[in-house]
Amino acid sequence: MSRTVFIVSDGTAITGEALGHSLLIQFAEIEFAQVRIPFVNDEEAAMDAVLKINEAFEKDQAPPIVINTIVDGQISALIHDSKGVVLDLFLAFLGTLEDTLGIKAQPSVGQTHGLKDIDRYEDRMDATNFALNHDDGISLEFGKADLIIVGVSRSGKTPTCLYMALHYGVKAANYPLTEDDLDELRLPHFLRRHKRKIVGFMIEPDRLAQIRETRRPNSRYASLKQCHKEVDLADTLLRSEGIPVLHTTHSSIEEISSRVLMELGLQKEMF
Repeated sequence: MSRTVFIVSDGTAITGEALGHSLLIQFAEIEFAQVRIPFVNDEEAAMDAVLKINEAFEKDQAPPIVINTIVDGQISALIHDSKGVVLDLFLAFLGTLEDTLGIKAQPSVGQTHGLKDIDRYEDRMDATNFALNHDDGISLEFGKADLIIVGVSRSGKTPTCLYMALHYGVKAANYPLTEDDLDELRLPHFLRRHKRKIVGFMIEPDRLAQIRETRRPNSRYASLKQCHKEVDLADTLLRSEGIPVLHTTHSSIEEISSRVLMELGLQKEMF
């Protein structure tokens, strides 16, 4: 089975896409063709979106699913008049919030991902620069780090650090466990003083070999034997040092990041 899904928004459509994914993933037996239509902030853009939705209806002979996050009531009403099944995320929650808070919402387009607070934006950029400057052991000065991720090469450290920097403003560093570290089964001295900030990443050897093979084909670095060896030694090292370990093989960056922050007790608001 397959269905067309439209993510329609007066902003970037990122919020609708994220929530839509969480909903649609519950129906694994259906293949969804996803179409994102951002910046639908006037009637002309809305009518263009409606045309696309209706064309999909005729093509598929089934009503498209429309995830709508348009704030303006009049523009949103145009989307509701399409031949799609419209899931309106604002209508679903705003009424309940208004009743609870005792005030009417003041609709404002693009608030979710707009540049509203310069200081918070600068925090994100500082954190991103920090992650880049402390990636893969480039800098070993970890005093200003909020957290440090350690693990074997290609276990997911870099993308997780960058995600946390961009979305949470977290200053995240990462360090790859070298063969010397693994042979000694001991954290290097520059990490030991920051143990309370450290989380270890583990990954299944088969998956690690697959990832490394795309980077360095037919190399010792990518061989299954080498991956098994490094993963086993890293597991022994991290556990002997009392470092909390998270498994990354089957988890998304979003899930891994949340687990890291929870493990270290860092309460960070998503930007």
